[in-house]
Amino acid sequence: MHDLTGFQRDLLYIVHGLAEPHGLAIKDEIDEYYQQDIYHGRLYPNLDTLVEKGLVEKGEKDGRTNVYATTQRGERELTARSEWENQHITTHPS
Repeated sequence: MHDLTGFQRDLLYIVHGLAEPHGLAIKDEIDEYYQQDIYHGRLYPNLDTLVEKGLVEKGEKDGRTNVYATTQRGERELTARSEWENQHITTHPS
């Protein structure tokens, strides 16, 4: 996970968190998070990178809709990242 860009990490979290992660649903979610329109030329190459790294699987739903799913490796990476983040987040009493 350390070699991913922030954008790629965000995509991995989105793929993992969506009930039906397909291209348009992922795009809608990332658009909302970044509060801007993310173009296909940025979205799909980054999703392909996640596939190449073995963090996400890519399939077809109906011949033209790509569907994505987090792999076991992707889930392990997300868990490890969450544990690392929790080690570095401290709550200061008011």
